[in-house]
Amino acid sequence: MVVEMAPPAQRAPAKGRILETANVLFYEDGIRNVGVDRIISASAVTKATFYKHYRAKDNLIVEYITARHQSVRAGVEAIIASSPDAGSALRQFIASTIAEIDTPGFRGCPFINAAAEFPDAGHPVRQVVTSHREWYVDRLAGLLKDTGHPVPGDAADELLLARDGAMAGGYAGDSIAASAALARSAERVLAEAHPPR
Repeated sequence: MVVEMAPPAQRAPAKGRILETANVLFYEDGIRNVGVDRIISASAVTKATFYKHYRAKDNLIVEYITARHQSVRAGVEAIIASSPDAGSALRQFIASTIAEIDTPGFRGCPFINAAAEFPDAGHPVRQVVTSHREWYVDRLAGLLKDTGHPVPGDAADELLLARDGAMAGGYAGDSIAASAALARSAERVLAEAHPPR
């Protein structure tokens, strides 16, 4: 007797469309500026379908910011996996941030944008943002430790803050200047590393 394995669980097509639509609209126009009716219309689902999958806009918002975190995490892990060493991975991370700033439609960091819209630190969206940033610092610190940096935790904070500044400056001001400043900051941090012998 042949037993067929069930395919892996996948997001329902309508649910996926709703999340993809929210991903675009929340980033382009701001989370609070985009209403449920607009998401329903743009994702071509019924109101009943929306509420079946998400029950409330807040649930969609949390899933949106969580999906953003998962996407960033996958991108960083792919950079690390394809890099020959930690220093190269960090330089590639900076290069990918600069490329993101130069992307048409760039609107800054979605996590900083979300934090600005949800000032209550106890809100589920802010908790995802906080977890994302803690993960980022830990991952950068681990890479910096591998390069032999004497204070990898402090250096990771510097890199993340330099990235924050470049993303804000790249959106609100001169993207070329912001990207150049980020590259300089990163090189200063990496120059402090002493590879283990």
